[in-house]
Amino acid sequence: MEVTLKEIATLFDVPISEEAVVTSVEFDSRLIHANSLFVPLKGVHDGHDFVTQAIANGAIATLWSKDLETAPKNIAVIPVSDTKVAFQKLARFYQEKVAPKVVGITGSNGKTTTKDMTAAVLSQKFKTYKTQGNYNNDLGMPYTILHMPSDTEMLVLEMGMDHAGEITFLSQLAKPDAAAITLIGEAHIEQLGSRHGIAQAKMEIVSGLAKNGLLLIPADEPLLDPLADNLTQEVVSFGLGQAQIHGEILAEEKERTRFKIAEKNYEIPVLGSYNVKNALIAYGFGCYFGLDHESIAKGLAHFQLTANRTQWLKASNGADILSDVYNANPTAMKLVLDSFSKLTVAGSRLAVLADMKELGPDSPAMHAQIANHIGPEYSEVFLLGEDIESLGYALLKKGVNVHYFSSSQKQELIQSVKKALRSEDSIVLKGSNAMGLSEVVDALVVA
Repeated sequence: MEVTLKEIATLFDVPISEEAVVTSVEFDSRLIHANSLFVPLKGVHDGHDFVTQAIANGAIATLWSKDLETAPKNIAVIPVSDTKVAFQKLARFYQEKVAPKVVGITGSNGKTTTKDMTAAVLSQKFKTYKTQGNYNNDLGMPYTILHMPSDTEMLVLEMGMDHAGEITFLSQLAKPDAAAITLIGEAHIEQLGSRHGIAQAKMEIVSGLAKNGLLLIPADEPLLDPLADNLTQEVVSFGLGQAQIHGEILAEEKERTRFKIAEKNYEIPVLGSYNVKNALIAYGFGCYFGLDHESIAKGLAHFQLTANRTQWLKASNGADILSDVYNANPTAMKLVLDSFSKLTVAGSRLAVLADMKELGPDSPAMHAQIANHIGPEYSEVFLLGEDIESLGYALLKKGVNVHYFSSSQKQELIQSVKKALRSEDSIVLKGSNAMGLSEVVDALVVA
């Protein structure tokens, strides 16, 4: 980042003429370094209370929404009425200054993987920066924008939400040139009431989309079709069936999937037909921004997947672990289980599944439906949580060997899984982040 203190002060109508260059913007005082701007946000703690630490770490300026009498005297102070709003305004200013093309990605599942694929493709031709980790909300996205290098040509932004109106804000802040909706699932259905409500919330991404921009939508989601009617933007469908960007699976393997688009062969270094759909989005963006087949294929073949998304690991005893524990909703869990069931494995196939959160009053029924995606190919299934107990009953009726543990019995689950898992086996783990299945993964990986 390269913005002068004078530019920032001018943005907020503060008479500071100092030309010192601000090289980073941070709201965590521990991350401050020389020539940083500190943004004291109010959350569990009031960031204003940490300004002394920020100064000690090298901050040269701070936003300030408290009484000026309490402001520090030894750095530049920029008074604002709301530091969070000012932070977002500064992000918009910096994005306009750098002026990259912007890609926005939302959806109930696959946002992060699609972001990773898209950035890998676009970086074959452009200097590209992407959302780091899952910084995809009203703080994370501005943070991403403010941390992109000043020579960025393509900015790939992940846009998350848990309530209506959130994507509208993010889209109008970022003003994407092209956007995509990965799929409509059941995540956050508790807040949004129905899949139709979720579809409407995801379609908010067009609120800031360039009038002549591109919108990519899944061909197999009828809820989006009427919402996409009469848009001024170009709307292009993608999918494995009838779609404008049509993909055909050639082979699914443990650590790669090969597929075809328009008679050209492609490969991604991850499992699953659902990941091919994500790759179709990256392909669509690549074509839209002028990349050729070879560049798109190279980007897809070598993209780096964010941790905990369909990540293969080795247990301490040598067993194969498919860790997909960052988050979960019914659609995502079904897709992972279906793909895992198709793999050729040396020994037995096991699964550890945990509660999926924010599903509302129908949560037990949605958990029970997962039983339709677990058959005799799974030798043992371990369940953790409360709502997922309904899945346990459904599996028992099918004759599946199932073990149930309440949320407070995680250590007992770990010991049971360790006892069952042999060196030649393969195991998949999936559940909402709040359930802490990463602890189970860590326990299996470490001797």
